[in-house]
Amino acid sequence: CMQLPFTVFLFLQNFSKEGETSSSRCDSLSNLIARKCKRQDIINPQSELSEIVNDPFQIRKDNVIQIKPQKIRLALRRGSRELFTLWDRAEGYPIDLYYLMDLSYSMKDDLEKVKSLGKQLLDALTSVTKSIQIGFGSFVDKTVLPFVNTNKEKMKNPCPTKSQKCQPPFDFKHVLKLTNNADTFNTEVQKQHISGNLDPPEAGLDAMMQAAVCGDIIGWRNVTRLLVYTSDDGFHFAGDGKLGAILNPNDGKCHLNSLGFYEDSHKYDYPSIAELAQKLAENNIQPIFAVTSKIMPIYQELSKMIPKSAVGELKEDSSNVVQLIKDAYNNLSSKVIMKHNNLPDGVRIEYKSKCSDGENVNDKNGTCSNVKIGEEVEFIVTITAEKCLDKTYTFEIRPLGFTDKLEIELRTECNCNCDDSFEMAEHCNKHGSIKCGICSCTNNRIGQFCECDPGQQSTQELVTACHRDNSSASCSNQGDCFCGRCTCHTSPKKKIYGQFCECDNVNCELNLGKLCGGHGTCDCGTCKCNSGFSGSACQCPQSDQRCKNNNGRICSGRGTCECNQCKCNTGYEPPHCKECPACPSPCPKYIHCVECLGFDSGPYKDNCTASCTNIKHNKTGTVKQKPCKEKSSKDCWIIFSMTELDGVSQYEVVIRKEQDCPKPPNIAAIIGGGVSGVLLIGLAILLIWKLITELYDRKEFRRFEQEKTKAKWQDGDNPLFQTATTTVINPLNN
Repeated sequence: CMQLPFTVFLFLQNFSKEGETSSSRCDSLSNLIARKCKRQDIINPQSELSEIVNDPFQIRKDNVIQIKPQKIRLALRRGSRELFTLWDRAEGYPIDLYYLMDLSYSMKDDLEKVKSLGKQLLDALTSVTKSIQIGFGSFVDKTVLPFVNTNKEKMKNPCPTKSQKCQPPFDFKHVLKLTNNADTFNTEVQKQHISGNLDPPEAGLDAMMQAAVCGDIIGWRNVTRLLVYTSDDGFHFAGDGKLGAILNPNDGKCHLNSLGFYEDSHKYDYPSIAELAQKLAENNIQPIFAVTSKIMPIYQELSKMIPKSAVGELKEDSSNVVQLIKDAYNNLSSKVIMKHNNLPDGVRIEYKSKCSDGENVNDKNGTCSNVKIGEEVEFIVTITAEKCLDKTYTFEIRPLGFTDKLEIELRTECNCNCDDSFEMAEHCNKHGSIKCGICSCTNNRIGQFCECDPGQQSTQELVTACHRDNSSASCSNQGDCFCGRCTCHTSPKKKIYGQFCECDNVNCELNLGKLCGGHGTCDCGTCKCNSGFSGSACQCPQSDQRCKNNNGRICSGRGTCECNQCKCNTGYEPPHCKECPACPSPCPKYIHCVECLGFDSGPYKDNCTASCTNIKHNKTGTVKQKPCKEKSSKDCWIIFSMTELDGVSQYEVVIRKEQDCPKPPNIAAIIGGGVSGVLLIGLAILLIWKLITELYDRKEFRRFEQEKTKAKWQDGDNPLFQTATTTVINPLNN
C-alpha cells in the first residue's frame, strides 16, 4: 500500500466487512476519514527532509563555499518533493589551468610565443584569483600510418627539410605538472620543439582525454579546472583509428608512462565526443578552445556538445591567447549549470532556476547566466520517486566547473511499520497472528479470520473451484476465493456479484456518456431498459413516428424501424427508404407486363393478371415523367413510365397509347436496286477498262512513229549478200 502514491493504510482490527478484502484498508486519507476512521489508526508516513550539513557561504584561502546546503537526507514517498538550493558566486575562486598545445609543424610561430607565456598568464589571472597553478602538455598525432610518416628518418625528424630541428612525432605528451611557478613553466616550454604529421586533423581529443583522466599526474586540485586547447586545425575522433588498423575503442583510462607520453596510443582508437564530454564533466574540467579563425566553426559546434566549454579566436601567432583565456574564464564562471550524477533508477529530477535577472527557467539542468560576484541565485529541485528503492542511495547535485556540491542521501518510505503482532490471536480464531490489523494464518487455515479449514480437498482443488470456465483469473479478479467459494469485493462505486464475481452493475454500454443511456440499469454487462426504451444501451425510444412516410407507411415498406430511424433495404436511402439511386431500372424487367396490360399481347397475354399483380397501370396520350422505351415481342417500341409505390416491387405504370412499330421493307425495290447497282458497277468497270486500253494503244503507236522517223535505209546492195549457187553432180558420170 505504501508503494502507491497518496495512499494510507488502516491497521484497525475488524475493519473489513464480510466479503471485503484487505485491500480496502489501503485508500486515500479522505476516503478513510469519510468512513469514520481515526487518524491514530492510520499509517501515513510523510516525506521528510533533514539538513546534515548547511554551512554558510564563505571565502577562505583553503575553503570556499558557494552552495548551500551541502548535504541533506531525504525520506521520500512515491510522488514529488521540492527542495531549495542557493548559489553565491564567490570572488577569488582558486584556478588550475592546463595549457594543451598543438605542436604540429603549422604551429611553429605560436610555440615561440608560448615559450614566454607563463608570467603573462599568472599576472592576468592573479587579478581574478590569488590561487592559481599552470601546467603544460602538447600533442601531434598517432605514430602510425596514415597519420604520420613512419620512415625511420622522418620518425626522428619530421620537419620538411633536414636543416630544421623537429622532435619525433608523438600522440600526447605531459610536459609540466600544475605549478604556481612561472619560471618553471617558461623553462619547460623553452625545451619544446615543433614536430610534424601527415594529415591535417590532430590527436587533440586523445590529449584532452588523457589530461582529464590522469588527474594525479597532471596535478589537478579540487578547484576550478581549466583546460586551454590551442590548435590551427581540426581533430580526429572515434572511428578514424581504423585507418591505422586501430580497432579497440578508447577505454577512457590513463595510459601515461613515466616520461609523460601516451604510450598506448597505437592500441586504442580516438575517443568519441560523447565519451570525452562525460569524462570532462566527471572530472570537473572546463575546456577553452583557442583556435584560428578558419576552424572556428568546427570548434563552435564541438563546444555545443561539451557542456561548460568556450571557444575563442586565436591570432595566427597566438599573441592574444592571454586575453582570450581571461575572457573565456569570466564567461564560464558567470554561468551556473546544475547537474546531477549517480541518480538511482526510478528517480527523476527537474530544475527550476530563479536567476538574478528575475528570469525563471524550467530545464532538465538548472541554468543561470551572467551571475555576478556576490549574487545569489536559487534553484528549486523537484525529486520524484517513480518506484520504491531497495536501499538508501547517495547522489550529488553540483554546478559544472566547480567543486561545490550538494550530497543527497535518498530512501523511500514504502513499508508499514506496525507493532501489533500477536501470536495465535483470538481475532484470528487462534489460527493466526495479527500483522497490521490483518490475520496471517497458519499453513492449514485460510480465510479472512483464518476461519476456513480446507479439509480433505487440496489447496489446488479449492483454488480451481473459484475459476470460471478454466479461466486463469480467480473469482474474475473481483473477489477472493475462500474455501472453494468466491467472496466478491465490495466497493462504494459498484456492486459485484455472481458465482465467480463475474458480474457488476457498471460495465455496460454507454450512450451520450451515460450508463445504459440513463434509461435502464446495468445487469452483468447487459442493459435492462426502462419501459418505452430499447437498444443495447437503451438509447432508442419505442416509437416509429419518424419512420412513417406521407402515406403513414413505415419505411415505405422497404426497411425496418430501429430506434425511431429507418434501416433501409440494400440500396434504399433514409429517411423513409423512398429512393434507390443505385438500383437498376425496373423497365426491362417488367416490359412483358407492360405489353400485356397495355396492348393485350406478349408472353403474358394469357395470364397477365396473375403474372403482374404488383403493377397498377393506365394509358395516356403522352408520358412525361422519366419515360422508359423498351421493345415488345413484336419489335415495337413501347414508351411508358414507372413509379415505385410503398412496399417491395410495387409499381404504378403510365403507358402511351401508341406503339412505335417499324414499317416492313419493300422487297421489289430492294431486289431491283441490287440488280441495277450490279449492272451499273459492271458497266462502269468495262468503260474504265476500255479507256485505259485505248490510251495505252495510242501511246505505243506514237512511239512507233517516232522510231520510224529515225531509221535510215540504204538503196545499194548489201555487201554481205551472195547469190545462191547450185551444183549438180551425177554420181554415175565419173
